Amino acid sequence: MSIKLQNVTFSYKDTPVLKNFSLEVKNGETVALKGESGSGKTSIARLVLGLEKANEGKVTAPEKVAAVFQEDRLLPTLTVRKNVSIVAKENDKTDYLLKMANLDKVADKKVWQLSGGMKRRVAILRAINFGGEALILDEAFNGLDPENKRLMAELIKEEYKKKPILLISHINEDADLLNARTVTLEKI
Repeated sequence: MSIKLQNVTFSYKDTPVLKNFSLEVKNGETVALKGESGSGKTSIARLVLGLEKANEGKVTAPEKVAAVFQEDRLLPTLTVRKNVSIVAKENDKTDYLLKMANLDKVADKKVWQLSGGMKRRVAILRAINFGGEALILDEAFNGLDPENKRLMAELIKEEYKKKPILLISHINEDADLLNARTVTLEKI
């Protein structure tokens, strides 16, 4: 199922964010949202995830959407392995994903012991292991060096090749890594 926003209008209290906004992210497609702060990029992600409701219009998304947020949202006292495996209901790929992301050697460390870039990779792996029918990446590659960005982008493309991906990033290279179609949002 694709991600679809049809004539969506959304405000935070009296602050308009989106007005008659429409977008479709088809299966197997990646769309990168760009725009200045306050243009609605993260609001779109929150609408798709069901964390916000549109004032007007319609948002259609798969029932099970995986997400990597701007902050890692990891469980710091659990191990890397547990953080990645905790979301897997079926088809747990934890060991495979840890090996592919070069994190297998730190799998039994507590997350609080990791560097920022390692935590970022764990957050991405957890989203992949969730096995969603769509993926939202909100500044997901922040803090990763170029080599690890490429590594994680290849893993995402492989695991989500037939599913819609919505990428939010200020960095053109991130969109290029995922072969994304770019949509630029204007602040209202």
